[in-house]
Amino acid sequence: MIAAGLVTLTLSACVSAPRTADTRLPAAYEASAGTPLPDQTLDRWWTVFDDPALVQLVDAALEQSPDTRLAAARLEEARAVRRGQVRQLYIPSTPLTGSASRTSTDILDQSGSGGFIQGGDSETYSASFDVSWELDLIGRRRTAMGVVNNDLAAARFAYEGARAALAANVAQSYFQARVLAVQLDDAQQSARIATSLADLAGERSRRGLSPSSDADRIAADLAQAQAQVASLEAELQVARRSLLILTGRGVDPLASLTVPAALPDAPLTPAAVPGALLARRPDVREAQARLASASANLKVNELALFPTFTLAPGLGLTRAVSPSFFTPGTSTSTTSSAWSIGLNLSIPVLNIPKLMADIDAQDARTEQAAVTYEKTVQTAFGEAEGALLQLSADQRRVALLTAGERRAATAYEAYRRGYAAGLSDLTSALQAEQTWRAARTALSGARGQALQRAVQTYKALGGGWSPQAVPETASSR
Repeated sequence: MIAAGLVTLTLSACVSAPRTADTRLPAAYEASAGTPLPDQTLDRWWTVFDDPALVQLVDAALEQSPDTRLAAARLEEARAVRRGQVRQLYIPSTPLTGSASRTSTDILDQSGSGGFIQGGDSETYSASFDVSWELDLIGRRRTAMGVVNNDLAAARFAYEGARAALAANVAQSYFQARVLAVQLDDAQQSARIATSLADLAGERSRRGLSPSSDADRIAADLAQAQAQVASLEAELQVARRSLLILTGRGVDPLASLTVPAALPDAPLTPAAVPGALLARRPDVREAQARLASASANLKVNELALFPTFTLAPGLGLTRAVSPSFFTPGTSTSTTSSAWSIGLNLSIPVLNIPKLMADIDAQDARTEQAAVTYEKTVQTAFGEAEGALLQLSADQRRVALLTAGERRAATAYEAYRRGYAAGLSDLTSALQAEQTWRAARTALSGARGQALQRAVQTYKALGGGWSPQAVPETASSR
């Protein structure tokens, strides 16, 4: 009992307070308030773009892509590990043992007059069932279950995070393919315009209205436009194949994936508050669960300093068959049963230095988990705020470039007609065309960037999964 008292005093001196992390966040983002969206819309943010093809691609990827199946297999592994750990905690690992033996005895020599000795064959059969069950008087098993449950919760959040990232990757790849389709259409139109200008320059040169160098210059521009068409066609094919692979349709023909040569406007900036990231971001929830698991592990190590009480009931059955002393040639058998019950006490007196070292190591791991949780929260806030600010800027940029592209197109059409009518020179027409092409390219790039930024924003805000569908961790109950 003195040893038990020493252990208790040691434990009371080393028990640490529950570890917490600093998860304070600003009350609002620097970006504009945006448009309020219900949680269900944020869960399936890809429906906000009002694009049935995008919805079909994302849903297919979440159902059958290799990334989805890999994430599901990892989650199933975590569930299987939890089942094994629960059985180990609550079901005694006690074997049912049995034995059988046969002994043959030959009397080689016998002298004296005390007792009888009989040779022959003897058989012995026995079976025993000895149970060892630790009495959970201090909550050691309950604490260990907290570790198991939080580990499974972390695996579940990792699974949801992988699916949310996959949805964002599919959407960004889809919009990138649409940008390439628009750029290809622009290049084809530029090639058509260059062909028209080449025809006009050739006709004017034949009539002596312009030098032949004008026709040569436009022919060079036409060759460049045609080369750009060939390059963009190859890039678009590669992008379509990558998108098919992402959605689990890697062997389907490219013709099965239609990519429109048009770019819609990006949706409005969604309204959000930073505090919602603690519940909506799966990576933040995963870091929180891992901190809870590490804290529970620390408590398990601390409880290892307590004495362990083990209940040890047992049940046995024995049958012995031996030669009869009084009737040679026959045998007698004896069957007996026995039961026992005991209580074992284990005090880790000499293991205290090792257990203290284990506590120090786990305390350091818990501190790492707390720091990781804080960093994950801060990173999530930075990503969300940056995405909101950049999306708002991209939307303003698209509005400005749209107006500029319309004016450049009007100017080019005026110069093209003037050149055809002989009212303006080729240089002015080419400069107007070059300005319009640059404006169209800039607008297409800005539209595509705004769409991809919108995807990034929804992902940064924790969209792509439903937090309500995930059970709470053991530490929060």
